[in-house]
Amino acid sequence: MALLRPHLHRFLSNTLRHSAYPSADSGGGLVVYPTYGHHRCSAIAIDAPSSLTGVTPIRWGYTSVQGFRDEMEDDIVIRSDALDSFSYAAVFDGHAGSSSVKFLRDELYKECVGALQAGSLLNGGDFAAIKEALIKAFESVDRNLLKWLEANGGEEDESGSTATVMFIRNDVSFIAHIGDSCAVLSRSGQIEELTDSHRPYGSSKAAIQEVKRIKEAGGWIVNGRICGDIAVSRAFGDIRFKTKKDEMLKKGVDEGRWTEKFVSRIEFKGDMVVATPDIFQVPLTSDVEFIILASDGLWDYMKSSDVVSYVRDQLRKHGNVQLACESLAQVALDRRSQDNISIIIADLGSTEWKNLPAQRQNVVVELVQAAATIGLVTVGIWMSSHLS
Repeated sequence: MALLRPHLHRFLSNTLRHSAYPSADSGGGLVVYPTYGHHRCSAIAIDAPSSLTGVTPIRWGYTSVQGFRDEMEDDIVIRSDALDSFSYAAVFDGHAGSSSVKFLRDELYKECVGALQAGSLLNGGDFAAIKEALIKAFESVDRNLLKWLEANGGEEDESGSTATVMFIRNDVSFIAHIGDSCAVLSRSGQIEELTDSHRPYGSSKAAIQEVKRIKEAGGWIVNGRICGDIAVSRAFGDIRFKTKKDEMLKKGVDEGRWTEKFVSRIEFKGDMVVATPDIFQVPLTSDVEFIILASDGLWDYMKSSDVVSYVRDQLRKHGNVQLACESLAQVALDRRSQDNISIIIADLGSTEWKNLPAQRQNVVVELVQAAATIGLVTVGIWMSSHLS
């Protein structure tokens, strides 16, 4: 979530839980949507059909937790219908309301299915064609969303949403991504971050490129926020940074956020927030264990390496990807995550978790940590003796 302030009351972990169950559509595929309660929703793990004879199907775990927020603005979707041998998984992280997310949960999938020719482009493996199709699909959905927001919400609906989308088969995955959610992969316990956060601050290559693009479009950055407002630079919706930029400036003057003299110098040459996705192709070799898609309510409070280690440890204990997913969300809550938390885990089914040896911390790291602890204790004793 890029805009809203955190909810002030403590999240109660024993609040009502609602489950969502997979249903079959008319094409015989699986369609999974969470059913939201006030604070938490979760769902059972399901199998995505495998396209390869003798290959274990993908196991899914997913959960969405409202946490400390006043409103649930995240959403998750998993579908295995209409894309031939591929499954679709998406994490949406909304801001300034949930209407954009509600629009996207169906419309983005339908647009992608059409652009990918019901999966034939994915099966063809032409990455250039796949990339072009997905970029067109995302930008088309954004145009339709902006029209819908203007027609249904008027000037009051300034909602938007990020999206991290995965099209996956047992041997390959394609990622389409805008915003600050994240996708990571575990390869024999080694983490690979598959996406970059689209935020207008920081020293990463992606952040520098985003700042440059925003300034070239005529925008400006204040305290890591576009026009001092939003802290994510690629998203669906956010009409005030696209088709209502002039209205945004006038509103800012009326509210005293900037002067008419300042506004008179602004010349927009493009949209400051865009819905053009990064597209990645990820080969899934036999050493790939699982992929995690999650909103920033997880990643802002846990390092990606810690997330992968925790999930591996959970799967080694019981092998249940759904339990691992729910437990991971609880850890983020315990670390005082102030955001909605949505997580999807795709277990590729290639790992015999019960036979996997326990993770051991690097001996060198343990020795360094021990030495540092001893050193601190020694300094403490020395200071105590000289100050007493």
